[in-house]
Amino acid sequence: MNTYDPEKVSTFLAPNKHLLGKGVACQLGGEIKTLGGSKVFVVTDPGVVKAGLVPAVIEPLKSEGMKIGVYDKVQPEPTSGIVDEAARIARSGRYDLVVGLGGGSSLDVAKGVAMMVANTGSILDYVGLNMFPKRGIPKILIPTTAGTGSEASWVCVVTDEKKNEKKSLYGFMLLPDVAMLDPVLTVSMPPSVTADTGFDALVHAIESYVSVNRTPYTEIMAGEAIRLISRNLPVAYGKGGDIKARFNMLLAANLAGMAFTSGGLGATHGLAYPLGTQYHMPHGRSNAIMLPHVMRFNLTGNLEGYAGVARMMGENIDGLSAYEASEKAVDAVMRLLAAVRISCRLSDYGVQKKKISLLTKEALQQSRFFVPNPKDVTEEDIRRIYKDAY
Repeated sequence: MNTYDPEKVSTFLAPNKHLLGKGVACQLGGEIKTLGGSKVFVVTDPGVVKAGLVPAVIEPLKSEGMKIGVYDKVQPEPTSGIVDEAARIARSGRYDLVVGLGGGSSLDVAKGVAMMVANTGSILDYVGLNMFPKRGIPKILIPTTAGTGSEASWVCVVTDEKKNEKKSLYGFMLLPDVAMLDPVLTVSMPPSVTADTGFDALVHAIESYVSVNRTPYTEIMAGEAIRLISRNLPVAYGKGGDIKARFNMLLAANLAGMAFTSGGLGATHGLAYPLGTQYHMPHGRSNAIMLPHVMRFNLTGNLEGYAGVARMMGENIDGLSAYEASEKAVDAVMRLLAAVRISCRLSDYGVQKKKISLLTKEALQQSRFFVPNPKDVTEEDIRRIYKDAY
């Protein structure tokens, strides 16, 4: 859009170091030594273990004389209890570095563990912005999915079991010391996970691109992420072993993670979170379902921005009015959903119409996502969007 305002101060947040390329995971030992680590706590999940990725990562570390502990109980949409349990183990074992290996859930838990080794209480005591009084131990994050961008963000999301609500922690200290992006580690993702995580990244990119808080940095990174995802997600979905497509998706998710860290998200996330807590949907799938419906509502809030999304997704918008061009973005998203076989109808997932009031009530608790949204969002707006999505 090139609507840069020289009077506005823009912030860019990112990990200290990125490594991107086929086989970079083999350099983990060297990165650990650079950070002064010798006793390493690996945080991962049963799916990554089943895929056989853990030995490939930790065996070289053992051969270098490092002591390794593994916590492999991370579940999707991780609870605060999981973070607290893993942190107790890491603290009592006197580990001096955390490696997160897996999807966004494992990476978020790894962030929380690294911080809680140095801080007391529960992870829920630090919900909010920059709430940790002490810096945690070093952390290296290695994604095995191309979606959340957690390896590039300052966010850690956990579920409060008692309230059945998602809670977000933000802070400079949550940014990883090193992010290692190896496309080989993402090849084992099944098509459905590829689709869900890919749309998670797309939502991050689109929402940060049209955000009220967008910056020159987010516009550049989010725009490239949108372009990469629209061209590579169908290939990665249909031909999982295509390393180039996997590389491009991993890069796109990483760019989108940095984009939303600096520019914020929007109402799609606000309406997706209740689907995760009430129906235990994967975060990427709930985002994908809500995306076109929220976009359609948002169009008039940033016609130029959505027209840009359409162009980056390959739509021909020459000669169209601003509104017609912006509508093309919704069309492009709908076609991409169809290409990876994701329905955007709540009724297809067993969501009952009578639950819309409950979903609306829960979405209102996610008001932080409505602040950077292109349009103001009322309770009636939320209810109407859910009804349109039904």
